[in-house]
Amino acid sequence: MSAPATARTPATVRGAALANFAQVAGEVGLNPRRALREAGLDWDILSDPDRRIPADRVAALLERAAHDSGCETFGLRMAEQRRLSDFGAVSLLIAHQPTLRDALETTVRYRHLLNEALAMHVEEAGDVFILREELILPDGGAVRQACELAIGAMFRMLSSLLGPRWRPYSVRFAHPAPVDLAVHRRVFGAELHFDSDFNGFVCPLADLDRINPAADPAMALYAKRYVDGLGRPRPDALSLEVRRAAHLLLPVGRGSIAQIAKWLGMNVRTLQRRLEAEGHDFSRLLNEVRRELAMRYLANPALSMAEVSRLLGYGQPSSFSRWFAAEFGCPPTDHITRASLADGSEQDPAHAIRRRAAMSAA
Repeated sequence: MSAPATARTPATVRGAALANFAQVAGEVGLNPRRALREAGLDWDILSDPDRRIPADRVAALLERAAHDSGCETFGLRMAEQRRLSDFGAVSLLIAHQPTLRDALETTVRYRHLLNEALAMHVEEAGDVFILREELILPDGGAVRQACELAIGAMFRMLSSLLGPRWRPYSVRFAHPAPVDLAVHRRVFGAELHFDSDFNGFVCPLADLDRINPAADPAMALYAKRYVDGLGRPRPDALSLEVRRAAHLLLPVGRGSIAQIAKWLGMNVRTLQRRLEAEGHDFSRLLNEVRRELAMRYLANPALSMAEVSRLLGYGQPSSFSRWFAAEFGCPPTDHITRASLADGSEQDPAHAIRRRAAMSAA
């Protein structure tokens, strides 16, 4: 077994993340006060958009709300009503950026003021750009609803900047499709892909450098000065940045310390030294991310064992299986069987193993 994970301060998100929770909860037959209380959150959070709350509690609240109401699209219904102003003071700075590229870079730079659990990455590929979003929660907690809220809110931001008729080429989700796609089609109006290997958007490359006619350089400078005074990333921010980078880069085969250091704009020795100053170790952080992603990927029946192995940086499924057994005390096939029986999705234990073996051989 590996050494225990280093304790870390929970990532937080602005209270604005739950801005219309009560309304959507009421629409699907839930008591919002009770739901918040059971999640360990105060009712007053709904009237304090700048209050910091643990991101994992928000994710758990949304998952429980979706389960109890039977509404698979709870998080997306919340996102449907989002506006750029819901990003708080940062929204003024975003709104006055000269291009979408600048707006996205600004969002990444100041995401510690919005959602510390959010990882974002923009990658150009031919005539498209890919905007990837991932939520980083401890122990690989369920994130379906929080993920759809984040992606829906980002879509609303992009639409505010590019116009209401703007559409991406496609919207991607790492989780399975809901039974009813009506809300997704209404919100996005674009091609939908589920069981994807990332969460986010595929968009026309030309959109990145489209000019924002509403941008005001003087207002942007004023907003930047104001936002810079709201607070800096917390002292252990580098370890969070490494975890964000690993969540984004590991699944695309770029999870080495050299690649992550380069992505963060520093050399390997500087990264190691700064992590040590925070009391962290790169190998341990990367292993924590692997554990979290392993739980998420194995819960997705559309991913074969070979695909899970590749996404976690292993060339062969056998190498992944050995790592998994050392970390969790059982082979991944046994974990799948236990998880299937626990949630009632698989009544025949052997069937779960045969299903995964068949997908691995496909």
